[in-house]
Amino acid sequence: MAAQLEIGIPTLYDIVKELKKPGRDPRENAPKPHLRSDVLSMSDLKVDMELIGTVRNVIDFGAFVDIGVHQDGLVHISQITDRYIKHPSEAVSLGDVVTVKVLAVDLKRKRISLTMII
Repeated sequence: MAAQLEIGIPTLYDIVKELKKPGRDPRENAPKPHLRSDVLSMSDLKVDMELIGTVRNVIDFGAFVDIGVHQDGLVHISQITDRYIKHPSEAVSLGDVVTVKVLAVDLKRKRISLTMII
């Protein structure tokens, strides 16, 4: 199988080992977000509202932050810090508790745009 996939045998063993653990998600152990009692759904969000949230995922173009509504908000890489970074992981990590400000809320598309530059 390793030859067919053009990978080394140790790599194949690692892949099989990880596949034996389905459903594991490292985000499950991340701290819970700090919830505001006046923000329960996306419709409660207002532009320029400051919130505290927990980083739930770091991707090439930004970070998703749980702010306590059913949809995580996206902090685009350009909105994470006022200095240049090549990747969001230079400034944030999974589980970080961060302060964000709401830039835009699109209820129809269920998207929340956030900034960490406050």
